[in-house]
This record gives sequence, structure tokens and C-alpha cells, in this order.
Amino acid sequence: MEMSSYRWFRQQVRVRYEETDQMGVVYHANYLIWFEIGRTELIRQIGYPYHRLEEQGMLLPVVEAELKYKRPARYDDVISIYTRIETLKGIRIGMAYEIRREEELAAPWEEGSEPRGELLVVGSTLHTFINKDWKFVNAEKEAPELWARLRDAAQL
Repeated sequence: MEMSSYRWFRQQVRVRYEETDQMGVVYHANYLIWFEIGRTELIRQIGYPYHRLEEQGMLLPVVEAELKYKRPARYDDVISIYTRIETLKGIRIGMAYEIRREEELAAPWEEGSEPRGELLVVGSTLHTFINKDWKFVNAEKEAPELWARLRDAAQL
């Protein structure tokens, strides 16, 4: 089922020196790590930490990732990782991300409101629900509580 409205979640981080390259900008692959932070925290914020998913014998590997770089992040920048559920279908979940530079750490922001700050990167990931034998799992049927929380987070 495709989403018609979206609810953003935010996680802030400060860029560490080790995340930058010789040019003084964030190395491109680190944005994928920040995407992972965003989706993990989204799942935690809806009250279903990722380890609980694994305890149920489910995994959520990335099967597609896309990034578009707009502006570089630099050492010591405060960035916000905005994450939302973009699609939710029986065996798949799609996430959308915006990485934005903000002025200060933990600046007030109302959960679910629009992202703010200077846009640095936009992207998306697509995931498949599988079991430990790498067989597809219909999360709506196998994990109805998780499914309901994801649906609510996406404001369906």
C-alpha cells in the first residue's frame, strides 16, 4: 500500500572528524550509515526496537539504496537525519531520508513536522522482511503489532 501522507522522525548527530575525508567534507558512504541510524531510531521511537524484530526471527536487509548529494556536510556540523516511511507492503518497507544541517544540537522541533535546515542529501532505501533462513516474511501477518506501529508511524 502506497503512503499518501508522511510523518517525519528526526535524529541529530554531530559530524565527527573521522567521518570526513582529506577535503574536509563528510565521506560519501557515511550518509548510508546515517540512513541506518535514522531508520533504527524511527523503529525505536515507535516503541519497537530493532532487537525485538530480530528476537522474533525477522531481519530487514537493504535491497535498494539511492542518494542525491546537494551540499557537503563538514566536521563539527550538527546534522539532522529526517526519516519517514514511504511505502509499506506485506514483505517490503521503503524509507525516505533527508540529511540537513542545523544551527544547534537538539534545537526544538515538533515531531512529525516538516524537516528544516539546509538540505544536504536526499535518499531512500528499500528493505525486505525475511526470516533467519532468508525466506520472505509477510510482516503484516507474522508481526501484526509491528505492522500496526509502522502503519501508524506512516499515518495511514
